[in-house]
Amino acid sequence: GIAEIQLGLLRQRLADLDLQLQLDDGVLDKLAEHGFDPVYGARPLKRAIQQWLENPLAQEVLKGNYPPGSTIVVSLVGQDIGFSKKAKAA
Repeated sequence: GIAEIQLGLLRQRLADLDLQLQLDDGVLDKLAEHGFDPVYGARPLKRAIQQWLENPLAQEVLKGNYPPGSTIVVSLVGQDIGFSKKAKAA
């Protein structure tokens, strides 16, 4: 639930750029795994989302890999998070 709230904020910022975000379930599991600490609970989740998702995604957007109107698909590639562009429906 906490991850969805944080990701909702990211989705809103992307919507302002006319971009959409689609996450595979494995990505949510990876973020939850890296964003949970037995002592601090889910507090590190925001940092994990920034490190694993927001920062690399910002690099891709700045490179121009995702023009306005794109849907960015986030999935696991091995143990890493990868980005791809969803084909537009004809």
